[in-house]
Amino acid sequence: MIRNIIILCLIGLVAIFVLQNTQVVEVRFLFWTLSMSRALIIFGTLAIGFIGGWLLAFPKRNKTRTPKVKN
Repeated sequence: MIRNIIILCLIGLVAIFVLQNTQVVEVRFLFWTLSMSRALIIFGTLAIGFIGGWLLAFPKRNKTRTPKVKN
């Protein structure tokens, strides 16, 4: 229950932060140049971080769920 409340508070803080940063900025990466909303960049970076963390934790979760066979 407390975990859900903390997660909702963090989501709310991220949403407020993103909504307050809606200016258009230019992003340069290697030879690409993009002009987009700062809010989209922040949200995209957050989403990439969540997906990366989930993918890195995935093999660890599979190892703990695999039943061990005794010989």
